[in-house]
Order: sequence, then C-alpha cells, then structure tokens
Amino acid sequence: MIFSSLFNRKDEDEYCSAIVLGAGQGTRMHSNVRKQFIEVLGKPVIAYALDAFQQCDYVDEIILVVSKEDIVYANDIVKAFELDKVKKIVSGGKRRQDSVLCGLKEISDKADIVAVHDGARPLVRTEDIKNVIDDALVFDAATLGVKAKDTMKMIDENNTVLSTLNREFLYSIQTPQVFRREVLLQGYENAMENELEFTDDSSLVEATGVSVKVTEGSYDNIKITTPEDLIYMEAMVEFIEN
Repeated sequence: MIFSSLFNRKDEDEYCSAIVLGAGQGTRMHSNVRKQFIEVLGKPVIAYALDAFQQCDYVDEIILVVSKEDIVYANDIVKAFELDKVKKIVSGGKRRQDSVLCGLKEISDKADIVAVHDGARPLVRTEDIKNVIDDALVFDAATLGVKAKDTMKMIDENNTVLSTLNREFLYSIQTPQVFRREVLLQGYENAMENELEFTDDSSLVEATGVSVKVTEGSYDNIKITTPEDLIYMEAMVEFIEN
C-alpha cells in the first residue's frame, strides 16, 4: 500500500470506469423488493454504493447494470440523487459474470482501469476505492479484502473437520475489484472460450495466470444479504452522519 501510494497515484490521464452491479435477485432477503433497492433512511441501498463512486475523484464514469425491468426505476434513482457520473444504465445477464460483461461492453473507449463493485455493498469507503485503484495501477489487478477474524476449518462432505487453516493467510474478499482493462478483458475471453464460471472477477483473472493484489479494506464494507444486514447498515449510516 505504501508503495502504490507513494509511487503510482492515479494521474489525470488515466481513465477509470466503474461497473456497479445491481441485477441480483437477493432471495435470502425474503422481500418483494430486490435488496439493492430497499430503502434505508429514505435512500435505496444501491444509491449509497453509487454515491461512494460519485464522490471518488479517481472515478471518471459509472456503468450501472440492473435487471431489464428495473432500468426505469434505476434511472429515477440516478436523477433523484444527482449521480451524474452514471453515464449508462444497462440490463444484466443470468449470472454475475454475464452482468459484468454487459457492463464491460459499455465502458468508454478511453478506459485504462475498470473497477467492478457489487451494488449490495453500500458502505464502501471512498478512501478504500482510491487505495485499491492505486494498487491496480501497480499490480494490474487488485481487490479489497479484510483479514479473517474467526478460526477457519476445512471440512468434508459430512461436516467433519479435516484441518484448521492458518488464519494469518486468510482474507474475506470484497469489492470493488480493479483491473487494467486488458487484464479483465483477457479474463472474460478465457472464461467464454473455456465455458468457465466464477463467483468473482479476481478468480476469473487468476485463471489466466495473473496475480491479484489484496488491498486492506474495511470490515463495515458488508454485502447486504439478510434482514439483519439492513439493521447494521442503518446503524452505521446514522453513526457516520452524526
């Protein structure tokens, strides 16, 4: 982190496109409203995530990816919260990586760097966005993550412990994940050619032999998944605003 912050801060000529994903179904939320559109203190979850990128001076444009039926509503959110860095709103695909690819097709030709973020992570800090972009400039690929707090164990199909893993080398991976444009495109070309499926973009890029730097993130950059997460989010927003 010190290396990137001292020697390769993003300069004005480097163009950063952010793809924010909001096409997920969120079945574990047990709500008629998609989790990214649930309002917390009068503001949709995804609007908090978008605003973090809006406020980040490293980010030049935002491509918002949502389900086809949510495009009009998403456009209303962008207008209501004056998110003028959102240049396009496009419909996503069946899988996460399909949705990212839909966003990739719409980024500016000027883009040198691409950040991919889950819209269900509303508490991401602008400072952390800057830090992971800086690391991507140095290492070509970087992702936010935090050290595992709990003891982690490997189990078998019967839920019997096989081994206890060394927590010192385990991280919970978050978003945004940031890549040189050509690195991410190569990852998607490889995935499509070989019919591979991944749960995140860093894994997709790793499959091409590229090493991914982990940038220290924040524990409050949670992914909204269950109703309990909304309670935590509301408390955090009130704490930050007060």
